Amino acid sequence: MRIGTRGRVTIPKPLRDALGLTPGTEVEVIEANGGALVRRAMPVHPIDRVAGALDGVFDGDIDAYIDEVRGGNRSP
Repeated sequence: MRIGTRGRVTIPKPLRDALGLTPGTEVEVIEANGGALVRRAMPVHPIDRVAGALDGVFDGDIDAYIDEVRGGNRSP
């Protein structure tokens, strides 16, 4: 196999068939033992996609903020 001018590598059809890799299948390439390992990408949980999205947006005490929003009627 060779890497093309755009950095692409073609996975041979017999290997794609054996692994069930079809067009659109997401794969990841990781460094392993001085080489590269191509494997099916692990599914990402929807929560992980948004985790940290609001980091830095709110710097105060979250409990005090909730109290303020709820009009001071926070349940224990």
